[in-house]
Amino acid sequence: MMSEDVHPPENAFNLLPVEDKKKEKAPRYVSKFRPAVMLERKLVKEPIRTMGPARVELPSPENFLKKHSKVPKLPEQMQSSKDVHKTCSFTERKPPVPRRNDKPLMGIHTKRDFLKETPVLVPMKPQPACVDTSKGHKQVLENSGLVPKFITRKDFGRVPAYLQQRSEAERRAREEYENFVKAEREQRAMKHMTQEERQAILKRLKETWDKLHHEYQALPLIIDTVSQRATKDCLERQMKQLEDDINLFERFKIIYIPKDD
Repeated sequence: MMSEDVHPPENAFNLLPVEDKKKEKAPRYVSKFRPAVMLERKLVKEPIRTMGPARVELPSPENFLKKHSKVPKLPEQMQSSKDVHKTCSFTERKPPVPRRNDKPLMGIHTKRDFLKETPVLVPMKPQPACVDTSKGHKQVLENSGLVPKFITRKDFGRVPAYLQQRSEAERRAREEYENFVKAEREQRAMKHMTQEERQAILKRLKETWDKLHHEYQALPLIIDTVSQRATKDCLERQMKQLEDDINLFERFKIIYIPKDD
């Protein structure tokens, strides 16, 4: 049992040389759209897009950075003289100041129109635009069709129907209110008294005052009882009221009285 497990059974075919069999790989997948994609990539691809130029000249080893080579140097100063003023080397030399005895130039005329030559700077209003590509292509929105234009609508500039209805309702309510106020004002208006009525009332007031005055004159000189005092006070109050009414009718020529309901 031990020998059968260690040594396999003998066979003449085992003496023949065995050739190594290589496994054949499946062909690699290639898309049928590959040529179109490569062509499109060549058309769209832009060389030196973000990485800078392909070739850069190397600096020469002889032109190495030296000490104080980047410090700005001032130009050499000219020899100073008494007539020339010392000025800053970075500014232009200005003309000398005119002397006190110099006469100004007079009578100089020119045909130049400085107002027309001077440009009028008008601030331009930026036009709204949209960027539709990654390269920064801009498109003005005014005539692009992306923004609605209300000027081309048929009802542009016309009052909407609901606003017309609201205005008509407000107008009717205002007319009704004005008519109501006018009717109330006419109902509560004062009536103008004519001159005939005024003279007739004034005449009756004077006749009544004469009558009360006659009764007042008929009272005794000595008034001792309570009834006589009450009669005297009543006559005085009535006469005083009549005098005020007569004075009112005589002062004012035009008198208004309320209408009867």
